[in-house]
Amino acid sequence: MSTTEASIDFPALFTPLQVGTHTIQNRIGMSALTRNRATGTYPTELMKEYFVQRARGGNGLIVTDGILITRQGTEWQNAPGIWDEKHISGWKTVTDGVHEAGSKIYAQLWHLGRISHPDAPEQKLAGVPVYAPSAISARGGKFRFLPGQPGYTTPTELDESTIWKLIGQYKQAAVNAKAAGFDGVELHGANGYLIAQFLDNSSNHRSDQWGGSAENRARFGLEVLKVFKKVFGQDVAIRVSPAGGYNDVGMPIDDTIETFSYFLSEADKLGLAYITFIRYSSYFDIEIDGVHRSTKFDVLETLRPFIKNAKVFLNAGVTPGEGQQYISEGKIDGIMIGFHMITHPDYANRVKNGKPLDNVPNYQYTQRNLSDEDWYTGYTDYPFAK
Repeated sequence: MSTTEASIDFPALFTPLQVGTHTIQNRIGMSALTRNRATGTYPTELMKEYFVQRARGGNGLIVTDGILITRQGTEWQNAPGIWDEKHISGWKTVTDGVHEAGSKIYAQLWHLGRISHPDAPEQKLAGVPVYAPSAISARGGKFRFLPGQPGYTTPTELDESTIWKLIGQYKQAAVNAKAAGFDGVELHGANGYLIAQFLDNSSNHRSDQWGGSAENRARFGLEVLKVFKKVFGQDVAIRVSPAGGYNDVGMPIDDTIETFSYFLSEADKLGLAYITFIRYSSYFDIEIDGVHRSTKFDVLETLRPFIKNAKVFLNAGVTPGEGQQYISEGKIDGIMIGFHMITHPDYANRVKNGKPLDNVPNYQYTQRNLSDEDWYTGYTDYPFAK
């Protein structure tokens, strides 16, 4: 973005938007980003500062990092959780700060499914296996903190009773998010984690009511959205990545369209606040055995017609110019910004005031496990525009 551009160039981005029961000040949201800064899974004052910076920076909607609904053996040992009172009180300081700074904040609720390791300390503390729809391992992974840096392992297939227990854990996480003062919850349905594993026929080979047809593979995600609705009413959202790729999911184009057209149309009937599309991105198109894993297609053009009620946000390298165009054309209602929101806490204000996006990324500290002394590096030390 050049220094001569300002909000006059992007007027559609700077109009208020009704999202569920809340009005956000503009059409710019901060997407969920794993930053790996929660000490022992608990939110910290540093995390509060990080989110408040982005609220002060004029961004209308903040979505948290993916928040683990239970103990899980993630590759990110300092990912945050929300299963006990200490989590709730920690997140309450975050939400209070964001509200005081003028923004709304959603909690993204996250279960990894097979993208965990049974030997990870948190998984051992959980005392349960690594669960997934089917006993099919994702290819890849690297648990750098374990001896030999192993990859993903074959998970334990969920039985019927455990599926319903997981749905109950999602509901409890939403209850906790409500107690912590969040304005809404976003279901992490993207990037090859548990919801996506149920949806995808490469990771879900079940023959019961939770697998097989598109309707059955969509069932788990829809049931989770329903229990969220019982807690948050209209203030429930979901993020999806139909092009797949990341964490070894992805289907042929016909299966992709059949699955997501059904899932999104049924989810939309529930009365959601918004649905975020992650469009195809080479960043998520991992290569396995010499083959790119994503299904490359125009996600927005293909699947937008199936959403009649929820607001629609677009994510993955979206520019202010694209946001202006797509909002003006009625294709989307807002944009979700990821990487630029890491490096520019005042992203919305920069766009509004014609300031360049010129902070230099500190790639080394985007998600890296750091010593306790320098967790702020690459996290809260990016400057605001002058």
